[in-house]
Amino acid sequence: MDTNTLLLRFDGRSRLLLRSLLSGATGARRGLWVFQRQRRSDPDRCLHTCLETLCQQEICLNSDAQTLTTKPLVCLFPVAFQRSLVSFLHLTHPLHPRTSVLRLLDCLSQGEHAPNPWVSALVVQLRRDLGAPGGKEPLITPQCRERLRGLCERLRGSSGGGNDKATGWALCLGGPIEPQLSSSSQSGLDVVPQRKRKSSCVDLDSEPEDNAGQQRKRMKTSLSPVDTERSCSSMGYVVGTEGLKDEVETDRVDCVIPEPAVEPQPAAGSPSDALPENVKASIPQIKEILESEMEWDQSSVDVFKVLNDCDPSQVEILCRMLSLSEMPEQTLPQLCSCLLELSPDLSHSTAATLIKSLLLGKVLFLSEPASRCLVTAVTSLCSRYPRPTCHALIRPVLEEGQIGSAQAELLNRLIEDCLDPHYRLLVFQMTIKGIWCEGLLSVIHALLDKKLELNEELFTLFTDQLSSQAPHFTKSMKYAKMMLTVLTKYNTHVTVAHKHTLSCCLSSNETFLKKSLQAALKRIKHS
Repeated sequence: MDTNTLLLRFDGRSRLLLRSLLSGATGARRGLWVFQRQRRSDPDRCLHTCLETLCQQEICLNSDAQTLTTKPLVCLFPVAFQRSLVSFLHLTHPLHPRTSVLRLLDCLSQGEHAPNPWVSALVVQLRRDLGAPGGKEPLITPQCRERLRGLCERLRGSSGGGNDKATGWALCLGGPIEPQLSSSSQSGLDVVPQRKRKSSCVDLDSEPEDNAGQQRKRMKTSLSPVDTERSCSSMGYVVGTEGLKDEVETDRVDCVIPEPAVEPQPAAGSPSDALPENVKASIPQIKEILESEMEWDQSSVDVFKVLNDCDPSQVEILCRMLSLSEMPEQTLPQLCSCLLELSPDLSHSTAATLIKSLLLGKVLFLSEPASRCLVTAVTSLCSRYPRPTCHALIRPVLEEGQIGSAQAELLNRLIEDCLDPHYRLLVFQMTIKGIWCEGLLSVIHALLDKKLELNEELFTLFTDQLSSQAPHFTKSMKYAKMMLTVLTKYNTHVTVAHKHTLSCCLSSNETFLKKSLQAALKRIKHS
């Protein structure tokens, strides 16, 4: 079953959270950011309804036996989603009903096929955190243990040393595995100071190292995310309990926190290699500014001047590295204010890339009226960069085909307050394609109210589209009101051919405005 179909079982806010968990390796972090935003607007929010929906039984096809069977809804999602979901709950479970979380873990553990080993390990670890039955099971399978031992032997064999003393991975795997991986254990590694354990991902061997060993060290260090410690420390604030903060800062099966002083070396062929040196040097400063809660000053504006040194592909890479699509909405007005103060103005392609990264995802996923911060950001950028906004924001929203009332309200505001007549005409041309919906009718009506300068060819295309879409809106008041606007404000554009087309449109109308529309059409005279 398609993932988008599964997401339709949930309300808008839960759907947004679950979609963020589908973001691959960064799913848990993105889900945590979305949940933090939702908790700011609703401090009492928990995921009871969402978790219960994930546990509901769904009818599906058993691919082996070709028969119908039932599975929990969560088991129909990809394995990557299940991993992100359990990692997310590992950090936020104090905020959710314990019974709902345990029921979800039971659903993930059941099934006729062996569950994914990684998901199973995360489920067992979460059971340990909750003090629930099943938490004493081993975190890794015997097969996984053997593969780790084999990996250990290869690592020792490649070190080039002749010392038979067990060190590094060999020392870690030499004793019982399960107690070492449990935060509640009192054996082995637990008596080692926490600080030393954190740095163990770098100091794997006590033997002297040659150049190859140094290179392996750098590669191992680069495997840890740069901002793991920063994101983990912020999770304690999200959940709001000191106990959880302490838990996040301890060792994880799936997350080893590096020493703050260790700077990872960029991997060969990484996206940052395509950026100019001055742009790469400014990335830490930009991140610091974006994460700062202080008021931005002129020095903040100067940092963003590097955008004028990038071509479109480099701007896109920079936006991904800065995670601009995930930026909190309350930061948008300050950032947009800095962008508007840049001199010279951004190029069309640079502005379009920034607008797409910053705003498109937020506008597409609107399920309620846009916040004041989002409206401020969209209107300010649209006023300065109208053409990039039309191509990078308005066009994709129109092409999505499912414009809700929230998107329609925001687009109508741009039409009313920000766009000049020729840009309104550009947006109007974008609407005369594809399938219409009720939200799009509101946008078209708002455009027509502005008395657009339509030539005969464009008006003919519009009337043809009116005719083709008429059967879908026989009872739509929005369609009827839009038709009334066409017949009253654009009557001078109507030719004999147009009149025949419009008459066909009205014949299928079933609203109480039908007689008014037919009367307006009859009043149109031709010379």
